[in-house]
Amino acid sequence: MGFAFSPNLKANVYEAMRLSSSLGKSLFFLHVGAKSPEKQRIFKDILNDAPMGPSSIRTIWESGDPVNVIIHQCKKNNIDLLLLGALQRENVLKFYLGSIARKLTRKAPCSVFLMIKPSIHHVRPNHMVVNAFKSGQTEITIRAAFEYAKSLNIPNITLVDEINQSEVDINVDDDLSLKESTKRKEELNKEEGARLSKILSGVSKNLISNKNIKSQNIFGTRGYSISHYAKVVRADILVINSVEKRVFFLSRLFQKDLDYILSELPTDVLIIKPNTNV
Repeated sequence: MGFAFSPNLKANVYEAMRLSSSLGKSLFFLHVGAKSPEKQRIFKDILNDAPMGPSSIRTIWESGDPVNVIIHQCKKNNIDLLLLGALQRENVLKFYLGSIARKLTRKAPCSVFLMIKPSIHHVRPNHMVVNAFKSGQTEITIRAAFEYAKSLNIPNITLVDEINQSEVDINVDDDLSLKESTKRKEELNKEEGARLSKILSGVSKNLISNKNIKSQNIFGTRGYSISHYAKVVRADILVINSVEKRVFFLSRLFQKDLDYILSELPTDVLIIKPNTNV
């Protein structure tokens, strides 16, 4: 976990410790900046006061460029999941969810978890929203989402497929065109339902059992639509693909003109990188 000495430091640390314990993973804390006796004292006190924690914790202090240091330590220590904490509407949020996060989500060799609303006291996540649009990565993302949901004991999962309005490609200007548009949307819904059913058939039954699973198709702009949906349904975690070489989702999500949307995301965001362990 990359951490800064912000007002939310204690909450971020506690969330990281709970998450690593649930996943059964070792935990590395990384501070990019100067190491001082005062910082060490503050951080040690937080760790000592924590009610729980993984069996293995290591703290790393290193000065340098934040992106380069974080990526170097992720590779050096074979990190599976990079945790970044942030405060809403504060400079720390802009720090992590600005240019640094854009670079880390593209360059990090592992999945990335952006903690938007950490809590000192445990709040059990209830609802996970997962991107399900057509992509070579989506099947991997969905499987990983179910693995996280099992480890974190999340009962409700919604698979959201964002369908671009251009796929309907019908100008509605009379009753006939409206009928054609409606029919086309029904066909797309049916096609996407069959595609998701096929993906789910490949997910281990022990990951699906006791889960309330539903799918939701949304016609709109990719990236914005799922973010808005997660906000409306008050999802606890939004799970999305990492940036692909030729595309689209996060490159659109992190564009400058969408910084406002990103900063207003009301939930934690888990970005799945292929070929990394849960």
